[in-house]
Amino acid sequence: MTAVLPPPRTPAVTLPHPRRLTREEDGDRLHALFWAPGPGRRMISSAVLGGGIGERAWILNAQVSHGYRRTDPDRHLAGLASAAGARGPGVGLMTAADVSAYAHGHDEGADAFVTAGIDVRGWAAVPGAGGSAPQPPGTINIVAAVPVPLTDSALVNAVATATEAKVQALVETGHDSSGTPTDAVCVMALTPVPEEEAHAFAGPRSLWGARLARAVHQAVRAAVTVP
Repeated sequence: MTAVLPPPRTPAVTLPHPRRLTREEDGDRLHALFWAPGPGRRMISSAVLGGGIGERAWILNAQVSHGYRRTDPDRHLAGLASAAGARGPGVGLMTAADVSAYAHGHDEGADAFVTAGIDVRGWAAVPGAGGSAPQPPGTINIVAAVPVPLTDSALVNAVATATEAKVQALVETGHDSSGTPTDAVCVMALTPVPEEEAHAFAGPRSLWGARLARAVHQAVRAAVTVP
């Protein structure tokens, strides 16, 4: 008997524009971006909260004060997400940049949202760099999504693709660097349903990797270009 596979799901809006949140904290007026795409999503992230690979229901990108001193950023982010109405596991990123000035890129179903603080930037490979000293939270945060399921290895591939696109955009806009010391990324894909085949590749020449790269490149260029 030949198995009948379900038709591929029609890509809809991958990740809509976020809800903007504002709070007062330590005398500062701070902003945050909140997405709640709901269940049926898998994410890969380097974020301090909800990092790794797994089912995630929401994403928070929160601005914090310059000179951030808390030693429990994961708990801090979880509290902010809960106040925004988050339920279940999610991803929390932070930055000293004003996240209300985010940039959006889109390419044939792939979406990318980027916030950028690039005062502290440089190249990844620096002789003698490294150590346990805390880094300032001024970062390039990338939140990206594709409307198809990806395997674990393809999710890892997607992070590399997004990072390559980020560096390309930085160089093209005259920023002699590969990023900041605290850059973070989150890539969202659909959770495969039974009998559905997940995409095994997300490199920059694969179908969805190419679209992801162009969306990230577009958003990073817009985020780091001074009007």
